[in-house]
Amino acid sequence: MNLTLQLLFEEGTEKLLRAGIEEASLDSKYLLFQAFHTDMTHFLIDRNRKLLDEESAFRAVAEYRSMLEKRSKRIPLQQITGSCEFMGLEFYVNEYVLIPRQDTETLVELVLKDYKGRKPEVLDICTGSGCIAVSLALLGGFDHVTAADISPEALKVAERNVNHLMEVDKVTLVESDLFASMKKSRKFDVIVSNPPYIPTKIIEGLQPEVRDYEPILALDGKEDGLYFYRRLALECGCYLNPGGAVYFEIGYDQGEAVSGLLKDAGFKEIRVVKDAAGLDRVVCAVSV
Repeated sequence: MNLTLQLLFEEGTEKLLRAGIEEASLDSKYLLFQAFHTDMTHFLIDRNRKLLDEESAFRAVAEYRSMLEKRSKRIPLQQITGSCEFMGLEFYVNEYVLIPRQDTETLVELVLKDYKGRKPEVLDICTGSGCIAVSLALLGGFDHVTAADISPEALKVAERNVNHLMEVDKVTLVESDLFASMKKSRKFDVIVSNPPYIPTKIIEGLQPEVRDYEPILALDGKEDGLYFYRRLALECGCYLNPGGAVYFEIGYDQGEAVSGLLKDAGFKEIRVVKDAAGLDRVVCAVSV
């Protein structure tokens, strides 16, 4: 076989560049590593060595080219590999859940900092892949986290991540449209959420990877992007213990609006916290 890993890498990079992929070189390398079950160290050692005429090598080449074809159609890299890193943990993802973003780590880190050494009862609304709930339970050492989502398919993904990453009884999954399936008597110390917050009219202009392949249910915040924040602000108080807190991920330009909704709902100690890029990313507040 007159092929090397280096030649395949160059082939993939060129194909993805023609498809308009901004990080064509990086994505080509990730897919190559996935197909050949290798890493950067072994790639550098073996990249100019001709591949053997073995069935396993032919299968790996075919898999690599198949994945390149999917990526050239703008299918997200993480959906192709089925994996995404978040808070140093590897989460399974597919087309039914929002791909975890580094921005969301700001929310998790803030809760971990505010509740270090404590054991709050936590509710994660719109859990999706379960990345927030699992990260809090695992990294915070919290006794229990409840994770809710309206999508049964998303909950299957979350269940897979719970089963793979931690003790199952640490996270309880609930199918619910926000609080619809929650008992009024159930109270929490912390409610976190990364709800859909993109205004409907903005979605059409997003990158194809997001617009065409991530679930609209996890993106669409209705006309002004604030629909779910209005519901959360009005309903959270009924499910919080006295002095309980909320932590909401927001769009970079929604800090003032979401803070206002929480203020109108009677919350206090309202803060807007910036992410690593210096953009408003989390609004948190305390119930009366």
